[in-house]
Amino acid sequence: MEEELQAKLLAFGNEVWVWLQANLLAPLRLIELGIVIVAYFASRFACSKILKGLLKAFGDKPFIRKFSDRFLLSILSTAMTIMLVWTAMLIVEPLLGRPYILSIATSLFSAWLVIRLAVSIIANRELARLIAGIAWTLAALNIIGLLDPILTVLEGAHLPLGDSSVSVLDVFQGIVTFGVLLWAALAISSLMEKQIVNFSTLPPSARVLVTKSGKILLVSIAFLTALNATGIDLTALAVFGGALGVGIGFGLQKVVGNFISGIILLMDRSIKPGDVIETQGTYGTINRLAARYTSVITRDGTEFLIPNEDMITQPVINWSHSHRLVRRRIPVQVSYESDIRRAMELMVEAAGEESRVLSSPEPRTLLKNFGADGVDLELRMWIEDPQNGVSNIASDVMLHIWDKFHEEGIEFPYPQRVVHFKTDGPLPKIAVVPPNYEEGELETDEAILAEAEAGKAEKTDGENKAD
Repeated sequence: MEEELQAKLLAFGNEVWVWLQANLLAPLRLIELGIVIVAYFASRFACSKILKGLLKAFGDKPFIRKFSDRFLLSILSTAMTIMLVWTAMLIVEPLLGRPYILSIATSLFSAWLVIRLAVSIIANRELARLIAGIAWTLAALNIIGLLDPILTVLEGAHLPLGDSSVSVLDVFQGIVTFGVLLWAALAISSLMEKQIVNFSTLPPSARVLVTKSGKILLVSIAFLTALNATGIDLTALAVFGGALGVGIGFGLQKVVGNFISGIILLMDRSIKPGDVIETQGTYGTINRLAARYTSVITRDGTEFLIPNEDMITQPVINWSHSHRLVRRRIPVQVSYESDIRRAMELMVEAAGEESRVLSSPEPRTLLKNFGADGVDLELRMWIEDPQNGVSNIASDVMLHIWDKFHEEGIEFPYPQRVVHFKTDGPLPKIAVVPPNYEEGELETDEAILAEAEAGKAEKTDGENKAD
């Protein structure tokens, strides 16, 4: 088998070398090749100058320049190259006979122009380039007459696959078929997803489940169809399936676990797009449920990609699972000298001034405790839009409470402590610092006390003399 393949490749290489010597390396063919190269670069240069002049005339906009560089320059330069080569072919034919290279170059540039215009409808730029390259390569091989010999060689080269074999040509056909069918499957699934989103009767989780299941089904059909196109017996996949199962069991546990967890989340509808959840310190709205992760966007715009397995194994607070009603509690403490009943009324009035606070159930204030520093009150209010934030509404209501308490003279307490000194003996001696104290002049407590006793004795003597 290997010797036969080597012989075919050697024969094909000899045919290619003979073709090159007869069609490209001859002096007349080299002249034609030079004409093609000059025509290409001349048209490229001329078109770039023309487009620059048009941009200056109509306004040099960034998006117009980008469109010109990526599309217009290639199209116009190719079209001008075709015209120049065709004109050169008409001039050269009476002098040098029927040109070969110029004729092939005209066909190649014409094929490239048609393919480039055809793939321009594909939004993905990289995919468009890949398709254009493959299509033009096949067209070029067909134009120069090398496509049939190459197909013959590829069809004769076989790859062993168990008890059977597959030709290299079948493998290439399978790859191309899979690429085309995969692109079609993704396009159909995307169109189906856009249509299912408009079904308001379906729950959000059911829409996601249908779209994901449809995409998986279409991709699987594309894969199996591509295998069938290569001529591979599908029963041979039993061995591959067993190896894949062992690989999943050892190396892809987390990936498969997240995938299965995602399907469970979609089926039990514990969370769905649009729900407001809190898990592992993350609070936000579910943006989408993917096969591997759950996208959660927080209030500050940060998007967290949480593995689906964590959404099942970790505690999750769903603020909008059954309904969107959320009760917020705001603790407030007032002093014992304040009017407690009036303070409770003002707290209810403060909650009513916010449009997001529901009137039914209505807000109410409870007296919770007589604390060490003041009376503990608690305002309870309901909202139905937790996706807009639950902390900001509490902040707004507390600002209203602050203003109303200051208007009504309701005091907020602060910690107060009374310290009692208790001793059985005489008070300790304390040094007295004179008002005009300077460093180095402080007297000891004994000297100060002696001076005070002397002053007291002098005062007593003076009173006795007066008497």
